[in-house]
Amino acid sequence: MAKRAAPEVNAGSMADIAFLLLIFFLVTTTIEVDSGINRKLPPMEESEEDVVIKQKNIFTVLLNGKDQLLVEDELMELKDLRAAAIEFLDNGGDGSCSYCNGRKDPKSSDNPDKAIISLKNERETSYKQYIAVQNELVAAYNVLRDKRSMAQYGVPFTEMQANYKDVNWPGNKDRLKEKIDQIKLDYPQKLSEVQ
Repeated sequence: MAKRAAPEVNAGSMADIAFLLLIFFLVTTTIEVDSGINRKLPPMEESEEDVVIKQKNIFTVLLNGKDQLLVEDELMELKDLRAAAIEFLDNGGDGSCSYCNGRKDPKSSDNPDKAIISLKNERETSYKQYIAVQNELVAAYNVLRDKRSMAQYGVPFTEMQANYKDVNWPGNKDRLKEKIDQIKLDYPQKLSEVQ
């Protein structure tokens, strides 16, 4: 009896199909891009003398592993953090700040230029809570800068920054940059993160 030849599968187009599938998945797949916090580190100052910072000029914010907030050794809700930071930064305790509208408490910060916010978190802190605290602290600076800018120039600071970044803004960019820099000098953002 004669043996029959086994039918063959034509695999000539398999490479074409695999190639088309590969192209399809490469084109349709989206790659997630992690976004982070935009921070610019200050330049290194070559100073041989140690800088002495008074404890009253440091606003301590601690964030524990259970996402609880401890501000100046007291438990605080996240919604109250911005107001507490504004009160600390705008205190003007030594009287050297002519534009400060705070209580002028001698036990709190002397001047916005000397005031430092120290943020410390534990490893177990959730990323969401950490970002929320960061946002509140930066928002405190923005509120004070907006108030100062409105008093000095009649335009909010955040609007001036947006205009500076806008390519089609018709005004003088150099003058606008000077105004922005002046507001940043009045309320410098000194946010220290401690490990």
